[in-house]
Amino acid sequence: MLGWLLVGMVLFSILAGGFSGRIAQLSQAAMTGCGDAITLVISLAGTLCLWSGLMQVAERSGLTDLLARAARPLIRFLLPGLPADSQAIAPITLNLTANLLGLGNAATPLGLAAISRLEAEQGFPQRATPEMTTFVVLNTASLQLIPTTNALLRLQAGSAAPMEILPAVWISSLVSVACGVLMARLLCPPERRLPHGRL
Repeated sequence: MLGWLLVGMVLFSILAGGFSGRIAQLSQAAMTGCGDAITLVISLAGTLCLWSGLMQVAERSGLTDLLARAARPLIRFLLPGLPADSQAIAPITLNLTANLLGLGNAATPLGLAAISRLEAEQGFPQRATPEMTTFVVLNTASLQLIPTTNALLRLQAGSAAPMEILPAVWISSLVSVACGVLMARLLCPPERRLPHGRL
């Protein structure tokens, strides 16, 4: 689906450039954008590799189990239908932690692992349960304490104070998470709840 969307955007840009007589500017923007994209990827790679590696170290050292136990009350509140022995608790905890640190890209593989384990444990194959829906909302809205990626992007763009966005990030992410969780609770049908005990 995203591939078709990208193709459509490219074709639309070419047609718009042709009709407006700005093909030369379009070609120049495309080449400049490709170079900027490579520069951005390389600049972000170091930070993402560092935090992804730290997440792997935390998982192998047993720190993830400690984090899972510490986060159990929060997970009990957010995902009340999750079983106490769920294998998804550890990746969910790490995903929330990565999002708190503003590492959305590092949180993605952890989110995929959590969804896979939730899907394996649920009683309704190929259907999203309230727990899965709420977790996707949490991952997408991503409450952030330290917007690492955004601050890095601002630094790359020449910002003298890349962390000055902290109050705005805290307020906007808190509001988005609260609204998302509320909507997930209100709109998810009760018959799709997990057939397990509570956490």
